[in-house]
Amino acid sequence: MRPCLIIIFGISTVFSGQVASGYEAVALEDAGTVTGTVTLVGPVPKPKGYNLTTLPDPIYCGRISDGQGWRLLQPFQTGPGGVFRGVVVYLETIERGKPFPDAPPRIEARDCRFLPFVNLVRDGHDITVVNTDPALHDIQAYETSHLGPRVLFNVPLPISQRYPHEAGLSAHFHKHYEGTPVTLPIHMTKGRRVFTMQCGFHAYMESWALVQDHPYYTVTDESGRFELTGVPPGTYRIKIWHPYVRDEITQSVTVPSKGTSDVSFSVTAPTGRLYANQMVEKVYNRYHLTEDEQSQIVPTLDKQAY
Repeated sequence: MRPCLIIIFGISTVFSGQVASGYEAVALEDAGTVTGTVTLVGPVPKPKGYNLTTLPDPIYCGRISDGQGWRLLQPFQTGPGGVFRGVVVYLETIERGKPFPDAPPRIEARDCRFLPFVNLVRDGHDITVVNTDPALHDIQAYETSHLGPRVLFNVPLPISQRYPHEAGLSAHFHKHYEGTPVTLPIHMTKGRRVFTMQCGFHAYMESWALVQDHPYYTVTDESGRFELTGVPPGTYRIKIWHPYVRDEITQSVTVPSKGTSDVSFSVTAPTGRLYANQMVEKVYNRYHLTEDEQSQIVPTLDKQAY
């Protein structure tokens, strides 16, 4: 039996603005740009922790682990000075402007992670997911809100036939070959705008997306920076979203004709216990790890710490 969805605790589902209806792509001659930075203020919350011996592929997936048999998932990706990576930035309401990108969003299963962790998807359109690991993954996809999750689809991800049989049993195999991509449409229920994926075999594999019906949204980069281009001149509400930040954070921005406006956001780091499996200073070992088990789970790719 595959595990049920356990990742919705604490997600951000605050949306007070109207959703644009019937967005129209038009030619723009005087469009401007919005740039800025998102910063996380305060101690970074502790990550989620998963005992690898309780899940499949502990040796291969344990190439990323803490050296004691635990796999960590840190939803809050930060850099020097608290720059906050992987945060969605978007205009709250806009009805006319630049066209949508042509290519569907692509999510990779790589090193027992869904990458990117935060994505952007469009309601009624496709996403593409590909497995680049020699381990069996699947997609358990949900739409969710304060009303709870609803299953969108549950499908396996093919493994590339180029992998030797022993690859998935090794802590030292780091090559990646793509399996057959899986392309699926996203159809959200009215009023739901949070899309999430989890692997049914490896619970620490998560990916999240905010669903939009206009193209004025982006995700902060490694420096916590963002840029919204091709914005028609005017005044807008600009918002940020992260799946584990509950607060609604918004500002007003005025975009000049053929000019640039800069906006900075400071996000107060959440405190307290954010998830049931949050790591603590003294890990509660519900499952005993023998020395033999620990010796096989070697973090040859990334030794995690918190």
